[in-house]
Amino acid sequence: MKKLVILLTLILTSQFTISQIKDSISNKSDFQSYTNANGEIYTFKKPRFFKMITQIPRDVYGTVKDFGAKENLIALGGATVLTVALLPADQYLLDNSRLLGEQVGLKEVARYNSFGPLSNIPPNMTSAIYLIGNGTTPLLLSMGFATFGLINKDYRSLNTATGLVESLAVCGVFSQTIKRVTGRQSPAPAMIDGNPGGDWNPFPSFSAYSSKTPQYDAMPSGHLMTATAALNVIIGNYPDKKWIKPVGYSLIGILGFEMVQANVHWYSDYPIAMVMGYIIGKNIVKSKITKSNSPLETPKKYTFNMNASRRSGYNLIGATVAF
Repeated sequence: MKKLVILLTLILTSQFTISQIKDSISNKSDFQSYTNANGEIYTFKKPRFFKMITQIPRDVYGTVKDFGAKENLIALGGATVLTVALLPADQYLLDNSRLLGEQVGLKEVARYNSFGPLSNIPPNMTSAIYLIGNGTTPLLLSMGFATFGLINKDYRSLNTATGLVESLAVCGVFSQTIKRVTGRQSPAPAMIDGNPGGDWNPFPSFSAYSSKTPQYDAMPSGHLMTATAALNVIIGNYPDKKWIKPVGYSLIGILGFEMVQANVHWYSDYPIAMVMGYIIGKNIVKSKITKSNSPLETPKKYTFNMNASRRSGYNLIGATVAF
């Protein structure tokens, strides 16, 4: 199963890169440039292997700075309002999601089988969906992009590979920090303890968090943050592949539903996680691409000009239309 997943990942990522526009305007040893369909030029520097590790502190710092951008502040504010609005309905939404999950054949708990050193082999659809937001997925995608990039000396693909690894690490930093601040109880133990919507125990001790993690780690969803960040790394590097966004966000939506119906998360755990994942992914892409040349404008079908003149003592006003 694992070999099949890796094979499918390699095939999928090759489709991203094989179909890209290959009119590279520069192919020097350290830089490659690609022209997108709108005429904008993306220039990529040849990545160094350890840069994806040393770049992580800069990614964290860059993401924090990007939180202050106007559009991101608005998005984070909207996510906060939506979170507060969802809190009273969390238990009701979870109960009805579980009923719907049963009707479509999803299991209540995501379980995995082991195969040799591997311990996350999904035995059913429920577990396979849950794996979308697991750290294994961006790592497998990174392997696929890296393999293609190394074989074809494609810097766009290589930078996508390193960006996926960076996004996983940065999401871990932010999600784990916020989880340890909020201390929100996950649905499964909340239902056992009789706490509709989950209990809140901010700033749990390190020993309590590590020994009873589900009691404190619901908010925000690390899986949704990781999946959203990884998706936006790919979207940012391949803007001409319009199908990536609808397919990717559809899978994220399915993942979000599955985790609620499986008693892993509340719906209010998602808005902030997704906005943060979006900002993280965008920041990583921005750090790897140098953009130049304004997008090509669509030529006008005609031009219209007004003019005025004076002839034989008369003031004249005219117009010219050029096709």
